[in-house]
Amino acid sequence: MTKHFIAIDLGATSGRVMLAALGEEKFDLRTLHRFPTPLVEDGGAFYWDIDQIFKGILEGLSLAGKEGVKVTSIGIDTWGVDFGCIGADGALTGRPRSYRDPYTAGIPEKVFEKIPRETLYARTGIQIMDFNTIFQLYARTEASDADLAAAKHILFMPDLISYLLTGHAVCEYTDASTSGMMDQARGQFDKALLEELGIRSDILLLIVPSGTTVGPLRPELAERTGLGPVPVVAVAGHDTASAVAAVPASDGYFAYLSSGTWSLMGIEVPAPIMNEDSARENFTNEGGIEGTTRFLKNITGMWLLEQCRKVWKETGKDYSYAELQEMALREKDFPGRINPDDPRFAHPGDMVAEITASFRDTFPESLSDAQIVSCIYHSLADRYAEVLNILRGFAPFPIDKLHIIGGGSANDLLDRWTADACGIPVIAGPTEATAIGNVLLQAKAAGLVRDRWEMRRLVASAFPLKVFEPNK
Repeated sequence: MTKHFIAIDLGATSGRVMLAALGEEKFDLRTLHRFPTPLVEDGGAFYWDIDQIFKGILEGLSLAGKEGVKVTSIGIDTWGVDFGCIGADGALTGRPRSYRDPYTAGIPEKVFEKIPRETLYARTGIQIMDFNTIFQLYARTEASDADLAAAKHILFMPDLISYLLTGHAVCEYTDASTSGMMDQARGQFDKALLEELGIRSDILLLIVPSGTTVGPLRPELAERTGLGPVPVVAVAGHDTASAVAAVPASDGYFAYLSSGTWSLMGIEVPAPIMNEDSARENFTNEGGIEGTTRFLKNITGMWLLEQCRKVWKETGKDYSYAELQEMALREKDFPGRINPDDPRFAHPGDMVAEITASFRDTFPESLSDAQIVSCIYHSLADRYAEVLNILRGFAPFPIDKLHIIGGGSANDLLDRWTADACGIPVIAGPTEATAIGNVLLQAKAAGLVRDRWEMRRLVASAFPLKVFEPNK
C-alpha cells in the first residue's frame, strides 16, 4: 500500500514543498512548489522574512491538498542555529534574526573571557563559529534585545515552522545539537552554561528525539490547504542530519560528504568525540538519528565556483555546469591550487580576482577561466582528501568508502577527482538526500521502516547511484 508524505525543505536561499509516494518497490519524490527564503534588512540588522516563508509553505501545502491523496504526515528540515522568539501570548515577538547578520562578529572572544574556549568545547563538543546560537543569544542579551526580553521561549527554525502549522511547541534533538548549548552526555541543554553567561535559561524547552509527533495541522490550516488534520512529525530537523539519514550505505565503514554551496564531511559514530585533538582541528559533534553523533567538519564547497559564475555572468559569460566540467577537463593538468577554507575566499567582492591574486607570485599572467575552474575542482578534491585523512585519525573503524550526497554529487568530474585524491571509492547520490531523509524519518514514525539501515537499503534500491573507483 502506498503512503504519501510531505517534506518541507528550507534552505538559506530557497525552500520547497515536496510530495513523496512510498510503497513496495516504489519511492517517488517530486517538487510541488519552490519559493524564496528571503532576508529583510531593518535598522542595519538582517532577519528572515518569516511571513513570506510561511506563505510559500502554505501555497505548497495547498497544492498538495489538490493532489487528492491522503497524506500520512508532514516533516520540516532547515538550516541550524537560528531561532524565533515566542511571547507569553503565543505569538512571535519579532522576525528571526539571521546567522548571516554580522552582529555576532567578535562575540566568541567576549564569551571566552567568561568561559574559556577549551571549556566551552569540552561541555558542548561544537566547533566555534561566531553565528552559533549561544553567541547569538549572548549578543542579543548584551544588547538588551527587546524580542528576546519578551520571549517565553525560543524555537529553532524547523520547530518554529512546526509551531506555526500546529500550535504545538517542541525542541527537536538534531537541530538543538547545533546550538553550542547542549550537554552532549545528557542530550539536553546545559542551562548552567547559559546562566554563567548571563543568558536566560528559562527560554529553552526540553529536547525531544527525532520522530516525535508534534501535533495535527491547526483546524484553519487543515481546511485552508485541503489536507485535513495531518500530523506534523519532528523529523531530523537539521538539514544535514536528514541528509545523512539518507546515505545509501550498507555498513558503518564510511565517511560522508554533504556537497553543495558548503560541504560537510564526517562520520557517523555512536558517541561524541571530544578531546584536545578534535578541538584543535575544530571538528563538531552534532546530533544524528537513533542516538548517533555526526562528527564532522565544515568545508567551503561549491561557493567558490558559484561566486566565479556570478562574476563571469556579469561580463556576459553564462557558463552551464556542463561547460564548466568541460573547461576543467581541458585544463586538468593546471598545477595551481588554493586552500578553499582560506578566509580570503570567504566573502570577496570578486572571487575570480581573488583567486587570480592568490597566484600572483607563481603565475604572473592572467589565468584563463578554464584554469580557474580546474583549480577549484582540484583544490576541493585535495581538501576533501586532507580532511578525510584527519577523520581517519578519529574514526573507530576503517573508512573504506566515501558517500557524496546532495546537489554536488551530480558533478561527475569532481566526484572522480575526489575518488582519485582520497584513494577510495566514491558513491555519488542521491542528490535529494535531505528531502529523502526527511520522508524516511516520517516513514519510520509511521512504522513503515524499522531503523536507519532499512532506510538506507531503501535509498540504495530506489535512487540511481554512481560509483567512482580511484585511479591508483
